[in-house]
Amino acid sequence: MEKISKPKVILLIETSRAYGRALLRGITKYSRLHGPWVFYSEPGGLEKVLPHLKGWGANGIIMRDSRKGEEVIKMGVPVIVSVHLKEQISGLPFIDTDGVKIGEMAAEHLLNRGLQWFGFCGYNELHWSRVRCQNFVRKIAEAGFDTNIYKPKVSRSRWSVEKEQALMAEWLKSLPKPVGVMTSNDDRGRQLTEVCKIVGLRVPEEVAIIGVDNDDLVCELSDPPLSSVALNVERGGYEAAELLDRLMKGEKMRNQSIIVPPTHIKIRQSTDILAIEDKDIIEAVRFINENAKHPIRVGEVANAVALTRRTLQQRFRRSLNRTVHDEIRRARMGQVARMLAETNLSVSEIASRLGYSGVEKISRYFRREMGMTPVAYRKHHGLK
Repeated sequence: MEKISKPKVILLIETSRAYGRALLRGITKYSRLHGPWVFYSEPGGLEKVLPHLKGWGANGIIMRDSRKGEEVIKMGVPVIVSVHLKEQISGLPFIDTDGVKIGEMAAEHLLNRGLQWFGFCGYNELHWSRVRCQNFVRKIAEAGFDTNIYKPKVSRSRWSVEKEQALMAEWLKSLPKPVGVMTSNDDRGRQLTEVCKIVGLRVPEEVAIIGVDNDDLVCELSDPPLSSVALNVERGGYEAAELLDRLMKGEKMRNQSIIVPPTHIKIRQSTDILAIEDKDIIEAVRFINENAKHPIRVGEVANAVALTRRTLQQRFRRSLNRTVHDEIRRARMGQVARMLAETNLSVSEIASRLGYSGVEKISRYFRREMGMTPVAYRKHHGLK
């Protein structure tokens, strides 16, 4: 492979959202470790910058797909596309999100809230939204429930914000309550919470909402704050830069894919609900979640809600169709998963911080709950 000194790389990625910024962080991290690269970064429209790009002598490009993207592709250098408008562009390497696991994870979260009515609100014309929807619907169906999908009959290009709010309001009012709604991203989730306020629906008591991306600003601007599926986008940016490096050294472009995985659910107020009537069990679950960083025994949960252990077990299973121990293990393994994805702590350090006696025990519990070892989980979901 031919070596290029200080490769020139064009970055046509938006910085207005957390997804684009995280991609850029991963790309620049790779450059610091394996470069340096010289960057031309342009988060705005292509029309104004195309003449400059063509004369810059770039060696590679990482870009968000665009209706004007063909002009960039014609520059004849390696290109990796972060897909948004299309599923992929023939022959080009691409970055996409794992819509299968994203949909499944959101469904499991809402099912664990005890809900029995579900909805999905996304963008029917965008492939990534459709994939998330299909897999959310499938997972909900496997649990024995149906999903009502927001499908306005009018093209989005033909209406104003007010018109879309009216259509969303009509859809929300038609849903049985309480309902759990997955939105295809955080922007859609925030939009839905605003419509709920307009029509007088309480979030999360009547409509529990979960988004995707875990964009802190968007989620916290939502009222109430929005729960969201967190994605390891920074790792995706790093892997995209790693691939571009190989392409610039001579590897052929052949639809190589970088798939950004979900890591965990960031739970905020918009899904802080258990749709069950037993208030003691609601308090028991809250106690477990609040204390998941420490070893918890079933007897401690029973004492916290002033029930006998036997009564707690019976009512817990009747309300949520799982045992108290199942809930403790689920919450504790959720903590392990977050620490594997978000920190560089070793598995033994995580075990020690969470009060496990050793790596063997935490690994056995984690594999039973997550279907893979902690090492495999970190390899797929963790920091690069």
